[in-house]
Amino acid sequence: MSTSAVSERRSGWVTFAAVVLFAVGFLRIISGISYFKHSVAINNLTQGAFHSDLWAWGVWDICIAALAVLAGLALLGGVGFLTPAFGRAVAYVWGILVIVQGFMLIGQAPWYSTVMIALAALLIYGLASQPAEEG
Repeated sequence: MSTSAVSERRSGWVTFAAVVLFAVGFLRIISGISYFKHSVAINNLTQGAFHSDLWAWGVWDICIAALAVLAGLALLGGVGFLTPAFGRAVAYVWGILVIVQGFMLIGQAPWYSTVMIALAALLIYGLASQPAEEG
């Protein structure tokens, strides 16, 4: 195997981060749409930060989903402004926002919050433990 082929390989942690970002992003799009319909089928968040304004939770979920999908595309080597460095920066911001949201919701949805905090922490760890690709 040549050294140029090895240097072009993407880290497993970076690929894991991109897959997590895509999965959570698409699930957040679905939950955001359901909140626009004033549905509490996913989570009853009426005692949370936005109270009974489920449309605000929908906007929040759509914004988090957009960040996640954008970062996932960039991490997988997007084009234009979607560089891996941009993807890392957006993924770090996404991870921090998800951890903050997890602590805000821990009283209403403890299992969901715990899983989201753990996924975001793993994503941040994975990206921070791997050197950034040069190029």
